[in-house]
Amino acid sequence: MDRLNGKVAIISGAARGQGAAEARLFVAEGAKVVLGDVLDEPGFELAKELGDAAHYQHLDVTNESDWAVIVEACVARFGRLDILINNAGIVRAAPLEHTTLEDYRAVVEVNQVGNFLGMRAVVAAMREAGGGSIVNVSSNAGLEGVHGVIGYVASKWAVRGMTKAAAMELGPYGIRVNSVHPGGVDTPMLAQGDFDAVDKNSVWRSQPIPRIGQPEEIARMMVFLASDESSYSTGSEFVADGGMTAGGAGRGVQSS
Repeated sequence: MDRLNGKVAIISGAARGQGAAEARLFVAEGAKVVLGDVLDEPGFELAKELGDAAHYQHLDVTNESDWAVIVEACVARFGRLDILINNAGIVRAAPLEHTTLEDYRAVVEVNQVGNFLGMRAVVAAMREAGGGSIVNVSSNAGLEGVHGVIGYVASKWAVRGMTKAAAMELGPYGIRVNSVHPGGVDTPMLAQGDFDAVDKNSVWRSQPIPRIGQPEEIARMMVFLASDESSYSTGSEFVADGGMTAGGAGRGVQSS
């Protein structure tokens, strides 16, 4: 279990759900991890659980100064920075006609601007380390339209495009940039009130793998992209959606 041995990662949105699963697996694979989130109590608890290989730092991904602080803390504590997992994300569900400008902007700020700020913040440290891997979490909603979450769809398509632009710019520094596109994943995002009316048993039943995904399944994709095993992959989409976007009737709400 040493696929990330000697590497140091920052994971945003790491206090719970998909981010927490990634943090646990990264540490198990030999990485040192700085956990970033606005949920301080569960973030500190997870860092305590993971021991000396982990450190928690408050991170509002929409805040430029928070990004500067977490990168500085990462290098000060672990000596370098090799990996960024831009995992933090939110969703607001409503039909287009009833989507408020406030909700639309909130989703774009976290999902799109947060990814931009994260990528920009780590470039110098990764360049100093001799290269690195940035993984931006998009969604199946970054590959196709999804009913009732227009701000989320807009932000996740933007993440896909930014990934390609950044890969082109950062390749000369040995920094790879890829996007991951989960389908439905069983995380706290899907337990919030926006989705009370969603029949979570039926939404994914018609896709080729007829069930919701688990956070650990996405985390394994992240390990591959963070590791040297994916050394010839950059500017690309990696899909883990149970076949949702393969075609047919399988459509549903997605996780970030």
